[in-house]
Amino acid sequence: MNDWVLLGILIVVVGFALRLNPLLVVTVSAVATGLIAGKGLLQVIAAFGKAYNDNRFVTIIYILLPVIGLLERYGLQQRARTLIGGMKRATTGRLLITYLLFRQITASFGLTSIAGPAQTVRPLVGPMAEAAAEKQNPAIDEAGRERAKAYAAATDNVGLFFGEDIFIAIGSILLMVGFLQQNGIRLEPLQLSVFAIPTAVLAFLIHSVRLMLLDRSLSRHPTPTRHTAPSRHPGESRDLVESPRRDPGIRRDDEDGHGNGQGPTSGGGQ
Repeated sequence: MNDWVLLGILIVVVGFALRLNPLLVVTVSAVATGLIAGKGLLQVIAAFGKAYNDNRFVTIIYILLPVIGLLERYGLQQRARTLIGGMKRATTGRLLITYLLFRQITASFGLTSIAGPAQTVRPLVGPMAEAAAEKQNPAIDEAGRERAKAYAAATDNVGLFFGEDIFIAIGSILLMVGFLQQNGIRLEPLQLSVFAIPTAVLAFLIHSVRLMLLDRSLSRHPTPTRHTAPSRHPGESRDLVESPRRDPGIRRDDEDGHGNGQGPTSGGGQ
């Protein structure tokens, strides 16, 4: 046994202790270990490629997240808000019901990673639901905006959870099939996934009712009217716009009952 291959571990320890780039440290350690073990440089590179290809479905998320971050940096959320703001009949409930249907249908075909909190809710669905809520209730506060975004995240979870059980190759279906077979009950995955369809339909109807109630609560709050002071010309005096303040104990001439222009008389002058 060649103990020198353990130098790769030492390279990792030293690299992390010096706070070097982790990706660079791990790559140098793997190449060094392969060369010390007697493999050629091309064989080591081929091993990297094979490992990535075998685990490409696991590592695809690491490629997707930087792409989403780059799109957000260049205004993806703002464009989503502008899009939903231009739709006259769009509401938060209608938008999320449409997304719920899309999420359940795609999950039922096994496309569980096509959407999710990081892929669609944060950059697209959340801002669109928030913009629709602001259009329904322009006076909405921060709690109302957070509520709209929370419903967007909940819609994604409901659609995925109750939609994926319809797919015959999902882990939960295969686990039940394996457990039943161990106990002498032989069933096909399709026989179990069929029973998930009524549950998915009920989940869609129940959550759709919740979303319609959300629409009603958002539309119930009218926009408050703001009383603004009359506009004043830049060169106009403040006294010409606002009524003058005076002592309530002093009467003006025009308030005298005779209207003769004389000021108030005291009782001792009669």
